[in-house]
Amino acid sequence: MAEELVGNCLIGQSGGPSAVNNASVAGIVSEALNHGCIEEVYGALNGVLGILNEDLVDLAAESQQAIRGLRFTPGAALGSCRTKLKKQQDFERALEVFKAHNIRYYFHIGDGDAQETAAKIAELAKAQAYELRVIGIPKTIDNDLPATDHCPGYGSAVKFIATTVKELAVDADAAGANDLVTIIEVMGRNTGWLAAGASLAKRRDHPNDPPHLVYVPEVAFSNEKFVEDVRRVLKKEKHCVVVVGEGLVDKDGNYVAVEAGDASGAAQFGGVGEFLKDLVESQAGAKVRVARLGVAQRAAAHLSSKTDGDEAFLAGQAAVKAAVNGESDKMVTLVRGDGDHYTCETGLTALAELAGNVKKLPREWINEDGVSLNFQFYRYATPLIQGEVAVPFDNGLPAYIRLAKDSVDKQLPGYEA
Repeated sequence: MAEELVGNCLIGQSGGPSAVNNASVAGIVSEALNHGCIEEVYGALNGVLGILNEDLVDLAAESQQAIRGLRFTPGAALGSCRTKLKKQQDFERALEVFKAHNIRYYFHIGDGDAQETAAKIAELAKAQAYELRVIGIPKTIDNDLPATDHCPGYGSAVKFIATTVKELAVDADAAGANDLVTIIEVMGRNTGWLAAGASLAKRRDHPNDPPHLVYVPEVAFSNEKFVEDVRRVLKKEKHCVVVVGEGLVDKDGNYVAVEAGDASGAAQFGGVGEFLKDLVESQAGAKVRVARLGVAQRAAAHLSSKTDGDEAFLAGQAAVKAAVNGESDKMVTLVRGDGDHYTCETGLTALAELAGNVKKLPREWINEDGVSLNFQFYRYATPLIQGEVAVPFDNGLPAYIRLAKDSVDKQLPGYEA
């Protein structure tokens, strides 16, 4: 048993939110209140920016109703950011803030790149002999984090995507006469996990159900094959539903469509749906509708997966238990049981193992045609979308919560990043 470490804890969120991101916050807060060694429970506003600016809020002061409400509220209740600490003085400042507020436990909710920041804060604390336990909690709808079977947020995103495919397909079926193509563009950056999830819309033993064609970055895209695929479907079906991942690449590894670069130089994906629309209209002579789901696929908590939300909450609880038991520099993982009935428990992996590693959709889960998924993917993804969350409604609309965010008094001079 680890020696008891008494002090305060801090929670930070980073990167793109999800339908269940806040459930992990609820899990951390709920579990932290069970441990006497954790005296205060704080949140950093807008992730590491809140740490640098010493913008902390008192989460223990929130009502129980608000903390419970985090389990069905999408987004990042504490605010998020895509900033990564790069300069040594930023890390020094972060640790100064931790020391000023006696932060001994830091819980960082984010993707692989974000966890690199948490690892470096832990490293500096060790170098300065400041006792600090840092635990990461996985978060990305892209599902591309290594070491964990799946990521909180993924199940809810594909539940929404597959549902949208079903609904748009019903709409198209009413209007199609072997001449209508519906192209649905989904997120996912460089992996096809989200696009593949659209295939869950197919009923068992109905392989011709929409989506008829699914294109993922793991399979090189060919304009000619795409047009031929569409023609083939329209010969048999009233309409063709195409799902495409935003990070599609050709045989040379070049993105099929990229809109621009952001301030950091990273590619801003989007536009591949319109590119495919032009191909179909010019070469297949069909009518085309494009649906770009955008951030709706990570914000649709009204259609989130109960399994996903429960596991996000579980990951938050597990992070606190691990830290109290002496673990640090680790990220919580979700570990799937190997029985016939789906089960999931938590594990831990070293934060250092995550940076730069991306988990691709296994090629063997994609059929030889390159546009459909096989039983291995269905077996993997189907359990993750099970169960519905009872979101309360007020005046006909979801009654999502907002935290009060009572500020913690600042102890340090201001900081210029």
